[in-house]
Amino acid sequence: MCCSSFLKMMMFIFNGAIFVAGAAVLGVGIWVKVDSNSFMGLVDGVEELPSEITQVANVGYLLIGVGSVLAVIGFLGCCGAVKESKCMLLTFFSIVLIIFLIEVAAAVVVLVFKDFAEDLFNSLETEIHKSLVTNYGEDETLTSLWNSTMAGFQCCGYKNYTDFDGSPFQDMNGNFYPPQCCNGTSIGEACSQLSAQIAANLQLVDGCLNKLLQFIEANTPIVAGVALGIAALEIAAMVVSMVLYKDIGNK
Repeated sequence: MCCSSFLKMMMFIFNGAIFVAGAAVLGVGIWVKVDSNSFMGLVDGVEELPSEITQVANVGYLLIGVGSVLAVIGFLGCCGAVKESKCMLLTFFSIVLIIFLIEVAAAVVVLVFKDFAEDLFNSLETEIHKSLVTNYGEDETLTSLWNSTMAGFQCCGYKNYTDFDGSPFQDMNGNFYPPQCCNGTSIGEACSQLSAQIAANLQLVDGCLNKLLQFIEANTPIVAGVALGIAALEIAAMVVSMVLYKDIGNK
């Protein structure tokens, strides 16, 4: 009896946290869809996007869906444990099991297609280069987003400084490059074509693609650790829900 009460309390606390997390993710998803200044604005000027990017653009809907599912799971777990409802506990177990199997399948896909992200970003090079040449320095929204990204990642252009050759920014600034292309180099503030070539030869300012891939690679162990932790919690939640389910059936 004491053990059963302890498990019920743990189920309530654990699933209460899941419910709060789901509500937070749901809120972020709604914010992403409402906020017009999201990172996806960087590709607004690209005319021909690969199908993968049109799917990435719907990340807000994905967050809304994930948040809703988490909120439902948390609600079922809490109410199922407190009210001792076999139906709710069984539904909770079924949903968590399905999610666990999907995560296992996703992990296998990531291992098999580990170079997918780099191939995807490389496929965008031509279109994003065209967007920069056409709009950077003229489109205020795109220019501001790129400036923020380059400042945040300390990078220059998508691949390198040449992405800005012939852009409206150069037309208005005497063939100079954005100051982010000179930061941290020995060429100073005057970012002329010659000095930018020196920077390129010295490899002192990476393109934003390389910086992004480095960021993803650096954080992969953290993501893997979090994923393993979530999997362990899911297994524990399924075991506890079935223990409570069996205990209710014996009463």
